[in-house]
Amino acid sequence: MRLGTTTGLNGNSFFCAAAEFQSQARSSHLNLTPLVPIVAIIAWAVIKTARINASRPESSSSELPARVEELERVVQGLQKELAETQERLDFAERLLTKGR
Repeated sequence: MRLGTTTGLNGNSFFCAAAEFQSQARSSHLNLTPLVPIVAIIAWAVIKTARINASRPESSSSELPARVEELERVVQGLQKELAETQERLDFAERLLTKGR
């Protein structure tokens, strides 16, 4: 099969078409340059997230009930302190209203 007779291209036009294709392929790489900062930002975010996840301590399921109980005790203590503070505030407000 001869190139010029069946395809309508002679040898020189085939090589010219190949050279043009190569130049278009090279120029298409230049169009990707605006994507470099976007890829860099995404990569930075992935690395940052991975570091945060790696630094987070792993807790086993056996430790969770003890931690929950401790947090409940702390919350109850804070609620008690808040109630006492509210009582003191009410007392101070009563003293101020009586003094007038």
